[in-house]
Amino acid sequence: MNFLTLFLRGVTLVPSVIQGVEALMGAKTGAQKKDAALGIVSSAINVTDAVTNKTVIDGNAFATGLGQVVDGVVACLNASVWHKA
Repeated sequence: MNFLTLFLRGVTLVPSVIQGVEALMGAKTGAQKKDAALGIVSSAINVTDAVTNKTVIDGNAFATGLGQVVDGVVACLNASVWHKA
């Protein structure tokens, strides 16, 4: 799988994963919810396989980037009417 496909698959999953994690773990801390979301997204896009196959050269940096995407999506959702519901 080429990198762009891998990256876009991860990014498109983030909003729905965040909503699901929020519904399941509403009382948990933000860090716990972020870890859960990252675990789900990372598993879904097979980051381990991507690192093994050299599609992703630096798995830690990729995970950091995914974490930043999660933070950005959460910030957008929290600033929207979704958060007020």
